[in-house]
Amino acid sequence: MSARLQPVTDRDFDRVVHGSPVPVLIEFWKPGCGHCRALTAELEKLQTDLGGRLLVLAMNADENYQIPAELEITSLPALALYDKGEFQRFIGGLGKKEDILKQLPLAVD
Repeated sequence: MSARLQPVTDRDFDRVVHGSPVPVLIEFWKPGCGHCRALTAELEKLQTDLGGRLLVLAMNADENYQIPAELEITSLPALALYDKGEFQRFIGGLGKKEDILKQLPLAVD
């Protein structure tokens, strides 16, 4: 069963990200991007595995310009990590769920 990523827009970004009680990971993507589709599939697995310990969002950079511009995103896909409403850093190693998980500040049960 696929867990679709919740979309976020420039308009609701502050409300959603600042209101989250857990860290937020945002994928910036655009339609037609093969690497974006592959990353989305891995993030859906990650979201399923982590349940409520991480909020994973997706922002279409073709439809939303403000937040990608503020973060100076120049290539897609890009992953940005927020904690307590504040930008922390970009997550590198775009690829497999396990590689992304290693870079997240989550308490291990």
